[in-house]
Amino acid sequence: MTIEAADLACLKAIALLGGCRGPVHVSAQSLASALGTSPQTAARRLQSLESALLVTRSVRPGGQHVSISRTGEEALHREYSDYCRLFGGSSAGFVMTGQVVSGVGEGRYYMGLPAYREQFAAVLGEDPYPGTLNLRLDGASVPIRKRLDALDWTPIRGFVAEARTFGDARALPCRIGEHRCAIVVPGRTHYPEDVVEVIAGVPLREALGLADKDRVAIEVRDERGDDAE
Repeated sequence: MTIEAADLACLKAIALLGGCRGPVHVSAQSLASALGTSPQTAARRLQSLESALLVTRSVRPGGQHVSISRTGEEALHREYSDYCRLFGGSSAGFVMTGQVVSGVGEGRYYMGLPAYREQFAAVLGEDPYPGTLNLRLDGASVPIRKRLDALDWTPIRGFVAEARTFGDARALPCRIGEHRCAIVVPGRTHYPEDVVEVIAGVPLREALGLADKDRVAIEVRDERGDDAE
């Protein structure tokens, strides 16, 4: 979907007012003030966003309330990813965004096994925290995740301990903010394509103040640079 620059600016203004978190009161006057335009033009932009299913509107006793739809959020995330690639550094890379979700607790167990922990430490450059951060990717980030399979992942070798076989896995370095992390994919487990599991040397939920449904951006550098295209 191609969105006009003026409509994208209006979408961003609504997001800054809180429209990604739920319905927010928006008047033509307040939106016009945020956009630096006339109330009539702001109203037309809002109608355009609604027609494109980028926002939803409802009329309440206190006035109209607007929330950004899933499609609208994905448009904003695509724009965010583009800017990250423009200003994120000299190396080519990928940016994915998603919501924090709770896991089933298996990550803590497996990350506590010495044979795994030593290999993950080599990827991270530090001892990994015994736990993982699970993210459900936004729709616009799922194709990006698929492209990561072409990068150079570090193989994590399985082993046998106490008459039990622990399978292979693979890890790919990434960053969340200033924290060095790695995406981990078990070799024999078929994860949903929109879920990623991340490890780090710190408890990421605590370090970043995260709770379920909070949004997070993951940056993956591609050391091959232009060859990745």
